[in-house]
Amino acid sequence: SQDWAKFSRYDKSNSEVVERPVAVFMGDSITDGWAASDPDFFTENNFLGRGISGQTTSHMLIRFRRDVVDHAPKYVLILAGTNDIAKNNGDISLENILGNIISMCEIAKANKIKPVICSVLPADRYGWRPGIKPAKDIVRLNEMLKEYAEDERIMYIDYYSVLADENGALPAEHAADGVHPNLSCYKIMEQIVLKAL
Repeated sequence: SQDWAKFSRYDKSNSEVVERPVAVFMGDSITDGWAASDPDFFTENNFLGRGISGQTTSHMLIRFRRDVVDHAPKYVLILAGTNDIAKNNGDISLENILGNIISMCEIAKANKIKPVICSVLPADRYGWRPGIKPAKDIVRLNEMLKEYAEDERIMYIDYYSVLADENGALPAEHAADGVHPNLSCYKIMEQIVLKAL
């Protein structure tokens, strides 16, 4: 049986959440790896990590109710879009990536959860998609996300400008493969999050 959105991934941990979390982190492998690399950051701050490696905004939108809304957090941090640009789920325009993130924000607001839009992290290559040159699309998507956030008075967390080098890449000191942050990079992101919240 094909569980396309991977509802099963957090089924057990969702049933074990007893305290209302301050924030749920919704995302892909970058969020998935964050909770795995630095679990203390999540437990100490009463945050929940709900990232699933490889996922696009379409996957996240489908599981948003189960993995975010049901926990009634104060905030949801949405860090998404790089796998859409990588075409993990086929072709999708930047407008439709934005649309999926807008839909997540609207679902959050309808449930009295404050959405927080996070900039897509820099990347100038994807090891699993050698033909794609993502740097410019990431810059453009972040501009669209920031503009939407400003128009709707939604908090926008800008990791990009802190982490990107002059070519729009995530440098080796932050990510060996240019995409997935190492622990020291996550520590930088944590400071940005705690300051924002």
